[in-house]
Amino acid sequence: MIKKMFLSTLLLALPMMQMHAQSITVPADAVVAETTIPGNEFPKVDKAHRAYFRIQVPGASKVIVDICNKKYEMQPDGKGGYMAVTDPLVPGFHYYFMEVDGIRFVDPATETFFGCNRQAGGIEIPEGSEGDYYRPQQGAPAGQVRSLYYYAKSSNEWRHAMVYTPAEYENGKKKYPVLYLQHGMGEDETGWSRQGHMQHIMDNLIAKGEAVPMIVVMESGDIKAPFQGGDNRQGHSEYGNSFYPVLLNDLIPYIDSYFRTFADREHRAMAGLSWGGHQTFDVVLNNLDKFAWMGTFSGAIFGLDVKTAYDGIFTRPDEFNKKIHLLFMTCGTEGLDRMINAKRTVEALNAQGIPAQYYEATGLDHEWLTWRRSLKEFIPKLFK
Repeated sequence: MIKKMFLSTLLLALPMMQMHAQSITVPADAVVAETTIPGNEFPKVDKAHRAYFRIQVPGASKVIVDICNKKYEMQPDGKGGYMAVTDPLVPGFHYYFMEVDGIRFVDPATETFFGCNRQAGGIEIPEGSEGDYYRPQQGAPAGQVRSLYYYAKSSNEWRHAMVYTPAEYENGKKKYPVLYLQHGMGEDETGWSRQGHMQHIMDNLIAKGEAVPMIVVMESGDIKAPFQGGDNRQGHSEYGNSFYPVLLNDLIPYIDSYFRTFADREHRAMAGLSWGGHQTFDVVLNNLDKFAWMGTFSGAIFGLDVKTAYDGIFTRPDEFNKKIHLLFMTCGTEGLDRMINAKRTVEALNAQGIPAQYYEATGLDHEWLTWRRSLKEFIPKLFK
């Protein structure tokens, strides 16, 4: 009797299992994402920008994909695996995680990237030809992104940096200007080259004659760890301020010693995204003898009082404009970037006589596509 009841229950359950297995159909136009580790069939992305995920976890009770601030419960596929499909996603790069019965982990089928204060999964939702500016292009000589270690006396430790050199660097003796380019909170020095594709942006702009060939230096900035609060007014930041003496006293001298650079403020710029933008304001505006160009991309510049911040430098436009040749600020129009509202800051600076420039990434939020577009707009303005 018990055996018959079990079989009856199983037969009743089969249609439901089959319904789950058939509930997610991968369309023929879906392709394996460029961020998927070779040899894996998923994640995939279709032409509607929906992402498809699959993982083999026999015996799991609840499996979730967490991406773009939304959690999708994965469904059994009838083969011992679980599948999920997302809503259409904004083109560009997105971090994501999986959860199995409450345990959070990185999808083993995807490349990993440092973000969210840890190694994270990532997926690229492809743009069309409008995204060619951050893709390698035939005919555009390729520069190098070098991984190097240097000793910082300021912090008594060995530190790691990534350094981009243009393609022509290897074949000459000329000197180059330098851009110090910072990532955002919870990311690291690999972010701009891996998530941001900055090397392709640089190569393509230089190949077209739209940008001055330059060296780009990327460091962790001591903002890999989670934000712990504290005093973080402009010019008095606690989060990430341990990087400031390292940058000024160790990293810049190291770069000027081991690379062919113009070691003066006229040929030195700093820019950063999100908290890296906050660091840019702190470093540059407190060290106007070291930098002449600056930029923020969705910069964490909250509550800026243009009349008192940074020793009131914005109330002295003649002095500021003589020393800073470019203050360029960008922002998306959605979500967190709408709250950051760099346009409002630029308007306040303009009213003080500071010719700050603004670029808006329409329809984008606090995300890497915003910052790729921002870098593309910023680089052609430097060192000219």
